[in-house]
Amino acid sequence: MASQVNSPTSPSNTLPTRSATNSTDADEAVPDEDSSETTKLFHERLQAWKHACAYIEDYVKATEKMHEHNSKEYEKVLKTVNSPLKEGHHFQQQNGGVAGMFENIRSNTQGLANSHTETAKTLKGSVLPTFERLTREIKNKTKELEKGAGKGSKAVQKARNESQKQIELLGSTTGSYDSRGGQLKATEDPYILQRRVYHHLNKQVTEENSNRDDMIAVQNNFQQFETHVLQTMQSGLQQFTQVLGNQAESTRSMYGDMSANAHRIPPNFEWEGFIKNNSTVMIDPHGPKRSVEHISFANQDHSSTKPLIAGSLERRSGMLKQYNTSYYVVTPSRYMHEFKSDDDFSKDPAPETSLFLPDCMIGAVEGVNFNIKGKDASKGALSKVSMSHEFKFKAHTPDDARKWHEVIANISGGTSNSVPSSPGTGNSGSPTAYSPQQTTGSTNSMSPTQTHSTGSTAAEPQYMGGEKGPAGPYDSGSQRDNGAPPL
Repeated sequence: MASQVNSPTSPSNTLPTRSATNSTDADEAVPDEDSSETTKLFHERLQAWKHACAYIEDYVKATEKMHEHNSKEYEKVLKTVNSPLKEGHHFQQQNGGVAGMFENIRSNTQGLANSHTETAKTLKGSVLPTFERLTREIKNKTKELEKGAGKGSKAVQKARNESQKQIELLGSTTGSYDSRGGQLKATEDPYILQRRVYHHLNKQVTEENSNRDDMIAVQNNFQQFETHVLQTMQSGLQQFTQVLGNQAESTRSMYGDMSANAHRIPPNFEWEGFIKNNSTVMIDPHGPKRSVEHISFANQDHSSTKPLIAGSLERRSGMLKQYNTSYYVVTPSRYMHEFKSDDDFSKDPAPETSLFLPDCMIGAVEGVNFNIKGKDASKGALSKVSMSHEFKFKAHTPDDARKWHEVIANISGGTSNSVPSSPGTGNSGSPTAYSPQQTTGSTNSMSPTQTHSTGSTAAEPQYMGGEKGPAGPYDSGSQRDNGAPPL
């Protein structure tokens, strides 16, 4: 083999030297760079994807828990309408009414609870495993990177360290070459050291290129892997959205069914059924109204309720000594009552005055006038201590005056021959003294039984001319029909 002589200036004679540590020159013998930097970058990126996937995974888990909770909450909602309706018999029990509406609400609410349970199961059984598998793939990819590219980076670093060692040994030998006068051991010959540097550099470059090819392969594979990760996330989220969309549609449909069922109830459905079921209790709007005239009651026709005589009389009263018309009744109980009118309906018929005729005396009739002396018994206990008064009456006709006098005289405590004083004398309702000699004792000794059996006057009630007082309801004649008392 021909010997090769290299000039000191030839490129092949130039010894490799270490450049500055911050150099990025591709021809630098031992680059001052971390061969695992790219590997660490990829490792960090895988962690980023793993965390992104974990976020979505946690989101799906939280949503699944929420639907489980919603299912339980709908069970609570169902309990609010699960009990039978109170007074439910008022509603129609067949479908199409309020009772059917609540049955529909119960059914749909139970369906809502079940749908949330199914949604939670679907999320846990179908959607969540997609992201769990993706997380495991990312973890496996991280392990693959550490075992593959990570091991290659370590080999590169080891080769660079060995090359650097040989270069430094060559440098120290050549530095002392002149001072030592060429007296070197065979193993320290710079020529041999240089060849060793080339040998180790070749191994280093081989490792670097191999690692470079591996990293390029990792880069290309990372692009495909990231595409797979992203597409898997998209697919999982699409499935997630579809499940929740079905849940939302189911919820909307069930609530819509509740509303539609309620709107299908005819407005009069419940009322007509209620009227039909309670026809015996409800009031017939077409039936006649009640009338007092057609009402009967116990003791309605008892003899004690029939007046002996009734009608309107004028009585002198007041400071002006004027005659005022009122309605008067003589009853079988031997009272003579004064009323404002014979109207039983507009107000309670409480008498204005009441004379207990057995305790009274009646004077003689003169024309249409006659007097009665006695106490007003309508004042209760005060009547016993009150003084007697003379009550001056005026009938409508002399004939009416005689009829009133006859009835009253038969049951009064006594009669007198005194005649009413002229309008200019006497005081109406003022204490008056009768002479005992003017009193006849024949009527005074008559018992109430004799009074009712004496003559036709006591047997039948009489209603005298003008017997109807002001605003009286009975205007069918001068006398009440059949002697019926006012109702």
